[in-house]
Amino acid sequence: MQYSPLTAISPLDGRYNEKLQELQPICSEFGLIKYRVIIEVRWLEALAANPQISEIAYFNDKTKEELNKFLDSFSLQDAKRVKEIEKTTNHDVKAVEYFLKEKFKTNKELKKASEFIHFGCTSEDINNLSYGLMLQAIRGQILAPNIETLIQSLTKLAHKHAEQPMLARTHGQSATPTTVGKELANFVARLRRQYQQILTTPIMGKFNGAVGNYNAHIAAYPEINWLIISKEFVEIFGLVWNQYTTQIESHDALAEMSAAIMRFNIILIDFCRDIWSYISLGYFQQKTKSKEVGSSTMPHKVNPIDFENAEGNLGMANALLDHFINKLPISRLQRDLSDSTVLRNLGSAFAYATLAYKSLIASLEKLELNNELLSEELNNNWQVLAEPIQTVMRRHGIKKPYERLKQLTRNKKITKKLLHEFISTSKLPENVKKDLKKLTPNNYIGLAGNLAKNL
Repeated sequence: MQYSPLTAISPLDGRYNEKLQELQPICSEFGLIKYRVIIEVRWLEALAANPQISEIAYFNDKTKEELNKFLDSFSLQDAKRVKEIEKTTNHDVKAVEYFLKEKFKTNKELKKASEFIHFGCTSEDINNLSYGLMLQAIRGQILAPNIETLIQSLTKLAHKHAEQPMLARTHGQSATPTTVGKELANFVARLRRQYQQILTTPIMGKFNGAVGNYNAHIAAYPEINWLIISKEFVEIFGLVWNQYTTQIESHDALAEMSAAIMRFNIILIDFCRDIWSYISLGYFQQKTKSKEVGSSTMPHKVNPIDFENAEGNLGMANALLDHFINKLPISRLQRDLSDSTVLRNLGSAFAYATLAYKSLIASLEKLELNNELLSEELNNNWQVLAEPIQTVMRRHGIKKPYERLKQLTRNKKITKKLLHEFISTSKLPENVKKDLKKLTPNNYIGLAGNLAKNL
């Protein structure tokens, strides 16, 4: 069957193909091959620039320019050629080496230096830095912009509705009032904290040979300080050098980043479920488009599909991220290949997360607050003022205030009149009674408004 998004096995390459095109040059097989080519070329340049390696001449400006143009213009056809070579080698990184030797035949300097392509390297030296560059691009170009837009949108909503009173619900029951803005602010504060951890988790890289000891390097050039060369080479890509490894970079930092993203996503799942509930209660309505259909049989419905889709995609992302956390730091002895196939799914995890972030960004624009319903619900729940009344009674030394309010409010319909009668017959000072009677479910919001505005 001919390939198209309609025949793709994964919905990421099928149904959601158009929404994820920015990830394709980064996380695809093409992206991985390109990053491998970049590492191999830059390593060859580094060797040529080292005066202690006299067997390879320093590249002139023309050759350097040619290499830069080659990397900038690396094409799908180039990647296909690498895959053709791989059919013979049955080794993906070795195929890149042979591809470069083939490409460099027309340049005398590069042809002469061609046996130094992949010098001293194990395939994992190339792979771990390639995945490092991939992660760097995903974090900087995809995750960060979407996360920042999402947090900014939530912050804007928190400020907009900072003072809008809302009945809180603990254990699903009516509880002390809050404001819509304050509840949104809670999520913003939580998300910001995890986002900082996502941004600051280092992306590690190693470049130290077959089992991490520079054995081949020392055999060929014992006079060279390979530790310094390795560190400097890793750091030119903006990665953090890992000095102590086996054949593979341990993936501990990748697990740390996965955990931070996973926690960020869990907070968003919590948010999705709360907003879903608020929509169900009628607190929020959703802007509609005339031609959109909410239900195939019930014309009146406008389903909260963006929040539901986001929740589902966040769950898919976290399932993969959880596997990364539990699997990638483990490798039998100095190396086994079980991490290789797992790493190829990095893009899938971040694609599911990206879908969720985009769904939420779009859905927040559709929310409209039903202020009248919020106010009406508060006015129907005067029992929430039992808390401040009994608390003020405690301050003034009245015995058993909690028990008195419990007896008054349990399993009864509490009205403004009933509470005011209770306040009037209490032993509180008259000025205090007067202040308590000014309280309503709509204005009993504490510092919620300020907390939301100060976000």
